Amino acid sequence: MCQYSSEDGPPTPWHLVHLGSRAVGGAALVMMEATAVSPERRISPSDMGLWSDAHTEAMKPIAGFIAAQGAAPGVQLAHAGRKASTAVPWVGDAAVQRDAGGWTPIAPSAVAFSETYHVPRAMTVDDIDRVVENFAAATRRAVSAGFQVVEIHLAHGYLVHEFLSPLSNTRNDDYGGSFENRTRLALRIMQGNNTTAENEKPDVVMTDAPVGVIPIKVLARRLRLSRLRVRCPFPLR
Repeated sequence: MCQYSSEDGPPTPWHLVHLGSRAVGGAALVMMEATAVSPERRISPSDMGLWSDAHTEAMKPIAGFIAAQGAAPGVQLAHAGRKASTAVPWVGDAAVQRDAGGWTPIAPSAVAFSETYHVPRAMTVDDIDRVVENFAAATRRAVSAGFQVVEIHLAHGYLVHEFLSPLSNTRNDDYGGSFENRTRLALRIMQGNNTTAENEKPDVVMTDAPVGVIPIKVLARRLRLSRLRVRCPFPLR
């Protein structure tokens, strides 16, 4: 659960107490909230991040404390996509403008999530390549910080989920159209993370249904996604 308690990405004493108390309470796995792989990938300016070595150092005490209580420390790596640069929940869902510390989000297509969100910039192939590297770099930092589980956020309408859904992905290149093309970014990220971690850390993939899709189509999509297991050795949940 996002805590919206960070400034420029690093954890604070709040995160140590919040996560550490779960470990002390006997949880087997303590997962750090959605953690952005670069500053422009955050949901809000108050989100956690893991895009610099300074963030790695700041997270080491938290991962270490969780492990010392007998729990496995985990981190969820995320990219907000078109839902980036928004205000914290208690302020509202309005987009944060540049003069207030916001930025222009990127997404598979220039389709806004709603009328109160930014209209994102459609990603180029270079942007996609950069995102794959962002996830790989964040995974390296997560391993260095002491996290034993890395979860890749493919849900809740954020970037990779946007690529998976034909409702938000209207591309006509290698990353849009067919099911195989729409899953290409997800597979590249997972394969890149597997190489980065050298199979030392398990990857968990968080999946969800495309926004607005009826339940029978949700079931069909989950069955199709499950086939990715034969191509990528990660558990899907």
